[in-house]
Amino acid sequence: MATETRDRILDALEEILVRDGTDKATLDAVAAGAGVSKGGLLYHFPSKDAMMAAMVRRLAERAERKRLQAADAGASLAEWYLSPPVTPSTSRRTDHTAPDPDDDALEIALFRSTLAAFRSTDGAPGAVQDAVVEMMGMYDRVLQDEFDDPVHAEIVRLVGDGLYLAALVGLPGPDPDLHRRVVERLLRDQVR
Repeated sequence: MATETRDRILDALEEILVRDGTDKATLDAVAAGAGVSKGGLLYHFPSKDAMMAAMVRRLAERAERKRLQAADAGASLAEWYLSPPVTPSTSRRTDHTAPDPDDDALEIALFRSTLAAFRSTDGAPGAVQDAVVEMMGMYDRVLQDEFDDPVHAEIVRLVGDGLYLAALVGLPGPDPDLHRRVVERLLRDQVR
């Protein structure tokens, strides 16, 4: 029950951040959105920063589940990191694979969590920023382990970051054929 309440609170926080931005994500608004009292919210999260940091950590857990799904399907982290995200506004995959509703639901939840997390940081130092840095550092470490050349690993990370950032701000996705060729070139004989 406590986990369910925490998730409801974090879901409400994400919804407010995505819809209205950081200024509207007050403790009162999040409590109301989650259907809990402010005291109930504070029982689970002693401060707004603690709540936002928990949201980012949940995002990291979702991302790790998604990465492990990709690995189980035979994809390296680099391949997963370079795939365009499925967003609430995309109706079909750019990689021409058949959509899996459960997989797409996880991907959309991951996308929304990322958007909310980035809206929550505002670049200010503290628990939220630390959680984002920790999460992004995990990707960096795993990519560095996949490549012999650290410069090449960094290029892959930067391209993947750019794909995700473009999706987060609603830019059109890359041409599927061109995207495939970029990924092939970046990963040719590089992934261990």
